[in-house]
Amino acid sequence: MFITETQIRIHYALTDQMGVVYYGHYAQFYEIGRTEAIRQIGYTYKEIEALGIIMPVVEIHSRFLRPAKYDDLITVKTTLREMPTHFKIVFHAEIFNEQDELLNTGEVSLFFVDAKTMKRCDMPEVLREKLAGYFVNG
Repeated sequence: MFITETQIRIHYALTDQMGVVYYGHYAQFYEIGRTEAIRQIGYTYKEIEALGIIMPVVEIHSRFLRPAKYDDLITVKTTLREMPTHFKIVFHAEIFNEQDELLNTGEVSLFFVDAKTMKRCDMPEVLREKLAGYFVNG
């Protein structure tokens, strides 16, 4: 299992008139978390794209438990629970406030896609190698 944590300060533009984070921004929080997770593995989205691979989101689920509010410092905990196989990778997210209260859970599925053909392809071997150490069965 691979787990990372990324902190984000909630600025005014992310909130609605009530000072609560607008629900549509949670997808951005998930993206920030997974971008930083890939960086912590030792790779970047930019490097994956340089290989001719893009990673479109194909499915997203979100559950709202408590609101995040203006000026909160939230922690996005991003987890890969299992080693990705073939063309699909699933990131799980949990968002906590400074009191360690769970605010939101999410799951985002992405496909590895060849940028030229726009067809699904296997996860790049270099990324597989970097992830293998985090999983018992590699």
